[in-house]
Amino acid sequence: GALSLGTPGVGKTTLGKELASRAGMTYINVGDMAKEGELYEGFDEEYDCPILDEDRVIDELEDKMSEGGVIVDYHGCDFFPERWFHIVFVLRTENSFLYERLESRGYRGKKLQDNIQCEIFQTLYEEAMLSYRKEIVHQLPSNTPEDLERNLDQIMQWIEQWMKDNN
Repeated sequence: GALSLGTPGVGKTTLGKELASRAGMTYINVGDMAKEGELYEGFDEEYDCPILDEDRVIDELEDKMSEGGVIVDYHGCDFFPERWFHIVFVLRTENSFLYERLESRGYRGKKLQDNIQCEIFQTLYEEAMLSYRKEIVHQLPSNTPEDLERNLDQIMQWIEQWMKDNN
């Protein structure tokens, strides 16, 4: 499986869906999956959002992941089993672009500031580097439509190489 990571607004969903259709893989957005199955364990007043029940998410994904060929899209990674992913890509967006994207999604106040901070401090990239073998973690710029195309080509090459090496 592949894991697409990044702060909200960096373009994970666009990339993940397009990649899935090109590579013939299954795309799973963990946020959407949690919403549909109500996989929550409470509500975070400060961030005005539900709290993910990580154990139930893992249970829900386990069968799909064992079949392989899955792209998982989420903004955190430290609770996924390491064995699930053969490649992890972290999308990065310059703050000016990110600020506009999040504001247009209705992000305000602390939620907006914290997501921008998360990007500035490369929090998710560091989390990925601690959670997975360094050689499978890749950072990709995600500012423009050209970046998207380049990233898709790059990831397709990695996937094809992995298939060759492992079959």
